Parts: sequence; C-alpha cells; structure tokens
Amino acid sequence: MTRDKEIDPKLLEILVCPVTRGPLDYRPEQSELISREARLAYPIRDGIPIMLTDEARELDEEE
Repeated sequence: MTRDKEIDPKLLEILVCPVTRGPLDYRPEQSELISREARLAYPIRDGIPIMLTDEARELDEEE
C-alpha cells in the first residue's frame, strides 16, 4: 500500500464530519479521517480528504 501525501495540519483543524459536524481523528497509516460519532471513515486520496458519505466506509465494532 502506498502512502498518500501528508495532509495539511491546518486543514485538519477545521474539518468536521459532514454528518454529525463533530471532530475527526486522523489515521495517517490508513489515509483516513475517522468520525467516531457517525462510525464512518473518510478516505484521503493524494492528500485530499474525500468528505462524501458515499465514499466513506462504515467502521466495524473493533474500530
């Protein structure tokens, strides 16, 4: 698995989950932004967060 470009830390400060408007956790190893409240993982592609619910994957019970 290739690693995507790093995401801008300033961008991380202002991004929120489009479903809950809550905070997101950054997982650089998986290139994802996690919304624990919505139980969704938004992908990051080429350093760009894809904040579409259709593109997000649902978190399983262990995550």
